[in-house]
Formats: sequence, structure tokens, C-alpha cells
Amino acid sequence: MEEVKTVESVENEAGSKNFIEQIIEKDLNEGVYDHVTTRFPPEPNGYLHIGHAKSILLNDGLAKKYNGAFHLRFDDTNPTKEKSEFVQSIKEDVDWLGADYKGKVLFASDYFEQMYEAAIKLIKKGKAYVCDLTAEEIREYRGTLTEPGRESPYRNRSVEENLLLFEEMKNGKYEDGSKVLRAKIDMASPNMNMRDPVIYRVAHMSHHNTGDKWCIYPMYDFAHPVEDAIEKVTHSICTLEFEDHRPLYEWVVRELEYPQPPKQIEFAKLYLTNVVTGKRYIKKLVEDGIVDGWDDPRLVSLNALRRRGFTPESIRMFVELCGISKSNSSVDYAMLEYCIREDLKLKRSRVMAVLEPIKLVIDNYPENQVEYFDVMNNQENEALGTRKVPFSKVLYIEKTDFMEEPPKKYFRLFPGNEVRLMNAYFVKCESFVKDEAGNVTEVHCTYDPQTRSGSGFTGRKVKGTIHWVSAEHAVPAEVRLYENIVDEEKGKLNEDGSLNLNPNSLTILKNCYVEPSLKETKAYDSFQFVRNGYFCVDAKDSSKEHLVFNRIVSLKSSFKI
Repeated sequence: MEEVKTVESVENEAGSKNFIEQIIEKDLNEGVYDHVTTRFPPEPNGYLHIGHAKSILLNDGLAKKYNGAFHLRFDDTNPTKEKSEFVQSIKEDVDWLGADYKGKVLFASDYFEQMYEAAIKLIKKGKAYVCDLTAEEIREYRGTLTEPGRESPYRNRSVEENLLLFEEMKNGKYEDGSKVLRAKIDMASPNMNMRDPVIYRVAHMSHHNTGDKWCIYPMYDFAHPVEDAIEKVTHSICTLEFEDHRPLYEWVVRELEYPQPPKQIEFAKLYLTNVVTGKRYIKKLVEDGIVDGWDDPRLVSLNALRRRGFTPESIRMFVELCGISKSNSSVDYAMLEYCIREDLKLKRSRVMAVLEPIKLVIDNYPENQVEYFDVMNNQENEALGTRKVPFSKVLYIEKTDFMEEPPKKYFRLFPGNEVRLMNAYFVKCESFVKDEAGNVTEVHCTYDPQTRSGSGFTGRKVKGTIHWVSAEHAVPAEVRLYENIVDEEKGKLNEDGSLNLNPNSLTILKNCYVEPSLKETKAYDSFQFVRNGYFCVDAKDSSKEHLVFNRIVSLKSSFKI
């Protein structure tokens, strides 16, 4: 007889579950729900950041785990801030992360008619009323955390009067702010959200999806549970700041008598050190020209991370390492860097690029001779194959790979010292040339033909290996190096409330050289530049005529797992 697996048996096989999974499995076992539906419900008023990735991947992952459905739904109930531009950007981010919403994009505005009918139902039940108090008066009547609120003088209007006034609001009779529809709950509730919250307001504004059809719009705390219920969402998973809103969420779905009403569950947000996620701060950075847009690689919006070279796999790994909990905490940015290194180290070619070049001339190498070395693309992954790298008399090397008077334990080039040119020959430093300012511009060496890489030469050993690019074949490039945009150790904010910005968050190197295998790269292609880190072709500024590479992450990690 075939074994019938229960949720408990699956749990025993899979091991421990996070607290949300435990709630879902209990609900399934007890028959509270016969399916699982989750959703990611962004308001299209800005760009998504790394914190949103946690919510997207959590909700999508739960739907997949329990063979359920995942909805992408835009909570577009506030036309004052929303744009189609943000809708498109959010959709691209969700697609990039690999969340599966079956290609069907949902909008809260698709349900405006049903929300209006839901409000009518509350009025008829005596659970909602039209109020003429101004926004300031409503705040004054609401009371404080220690004092109960006062009832609005309009709270006891008749059902008939409320129905008429609400219809007149819908028909455009009243000006913005002159009337609102409020839920009738409890002005003495210890929870401020339950003190007759506003659920509809007048706003004569064109909506990105419904145009000018409506001049009243539902408030988020009313619209959100209605949307979830209409879509048969089972578990409405949100962040901890909505915990105090849960009683209102439950009141709405209860009073509207939805069958199998959705259950709200809160989890801790993802806080990342040394980054900026606040829209107000990012907007100022953009407006002041400190960053070149919401996709500037120093930011952690998802399109900024994508432009910098982070992969969906690295974001998934990061979210999994962070875990799911009910306690707020901060995560070191070094963990995110660890994840992208782990993802790229076996997937990407390791190529040579010289970021701060000086010339190396091999005096005894034949003039006009060019050799091609077969070089493995990734020494840890043979499946990536090999490429041919040209070698000639004049090379570029890193400025830091030569010192006239080196300190102890410096094993690179200095007068009389011998090093290995990576994948090529041993060379010995014979002399060097300086310009009028005293800067070294050329290093002159001799090479030993017997030491050719792959020849099996064992005559002697050298302690230093440096990389290089053939000057004749080198491809010019611009390279951008990034550091954290703020330093929380010194305080994220200055005394005046402005951001404490790191003046070294961006370094642009204009005169770099990369090996010719990178000439035909395209946007988002990424590589390891040996000894320098992982780099990505910039999707905004790079072109065939002017290559631009962003450093994704250095090779060294301070994060331990």
C-alpha cells in the first residue's frame, strides 16, 4: 500500500521549520485552509530594495513549498504618489529574482468597485459613517496613547444619510478633504488604529490604471484585507510595523463576512548595515547629484544591485542565511558580499586586467614577436574551458607591483628580483624609468625562455606572481571601485539629520587596460579580475567604444560563516 504523507511526516523528513511554516502547516492540518496562497503587494511609489527581496522570496518560496499560488499585486490605492514607471520597475525586479506569479499581474485598482460595495455593506451594518471633521480635527479627536479619543459629532448619522453622503462623495460633489468615510469601531480602544480609522477619502486625481473614473479612494488599511480576501490569499505575510494594524485587518474581513478570511502574520524586516534604503534620503542623493540615479551601484535598490553585478542566486542565498524571525536585527553588509563571492567563484572566468598601469618592457624578448598562451578560464572549474591570451615584448602591469625600495616580505618586482608573470615566464627586474615628477613609468626586465608556463621547469622557484596585459593587444577600459556610501560606525546621520557620507564611496579609474577577450562583452557580463575582485560590465554607461566595469566585490572577505 502506498504511503500517504501528512504534513507531520514531511516535517520530520525536512527538519525544523520557521515559525511561519509552522503556522501554515498547523492551518492545513486543522482544515483552516485547503490551499496556500501568498502575495507580494508593493505600492508602486518607488523602487524595490534588498529588504523587499526578503518578502518576495519568502512569499514565493512558501507558495512553491506548499504547492500553492503566489500573487504579484500592486496596492495602487494612492494616485498622488504612484507611477507606471514604478510598476514596470517592480515587475522587472520580481522577474529577475525568479518569483513565479504565473505571468498574471494584479492591481488593487481592479477591485475598486468591490471595495466600494464593501464600504456600502459596512454602512448598512452601521459599521461606517461619513465624517466632516478635517484631518487636523480627526487627529485631535483621536486622543493619545494614555487618553481615549472622543467621538466625532457625525458618528451617529443614520444609515440612510451615510449612504447618500457616500454616494455624493463618489459622484464628485465634495472637495478633497471635506469628507471621509470612517469605520465605526471604538474611540476608547488602547490600539490607536482601532479609533474609527478613515477608510475612504475624496481625491480628485487621475489614477495610472483607472484614469478619472474615481474621485474617492480607499485607504490602505481597508483596501489591503479586502484585496487579500477577494484573491483568496490564505496567509498575508507582512513586516513587524503592521503588527498593530492586525486587529483592524481582522475587523475588516470579519465584518465583511468573507469565508476563510486571510490570516496576517508579521516577520522582522531585513536591516543591512552601511547602506541607505529610506526613499527620502535616496531621493535627496539623486537630486543632489551624489549618485547618478536610483540604480547607482552604491545603493541597494534591486536594480542598483543588478547593475553592480549581483545575481538572483546571491540574493537568494543571502535571504536564506538571514532567516525568518520575529525579532528585528541588523545584518552586516559583508554577508551580502560573501554570498556574491560564493555564487560567482565557480561560474565566472578569471581574466587579467590592469587598473593602475605602468609599462613593463622585456629587453631580451624578440621584437614584434607575439605568443598566445592557452589559459584556463577558471582553475577551479575546468568546464569553463580555456582561452588564448597574447604575450609580447611590452606589457602593462600594476603600479603597485613594482617598488624601487621595497619593505621586507615584498615579493613582487624591485631591482634584481625575479617574479613569475602569470601563465607566462619568469622575469627579472634590471632597471626602471621615471618621469620629471619622479614617478616610475617603465620597468625593464629580462626573461628566461626556459621558464615558460606549462613547460615543467623546476630549476628554481620565485615567491611572487603578478598579472599583466600585452600593451599591443590591451583594450582600454574605465573601472569604478565602490565602498559603502555611509559609515554607521561613525554614525549614519550627522547632527543636522543629513547622511554622514563616505567621500571615498566611488573611485573612477579612467586609464585601465583589460585583456582582449573582454572586447566583445555586453551589459551585466561579469568576471573575476585576478587579484582585484569581481567586476561587471556597467549596463548604463558601457559601450563597445568605451568599456566600463563596476567592481561587484573585492576578493577578500571579512565575513565568516
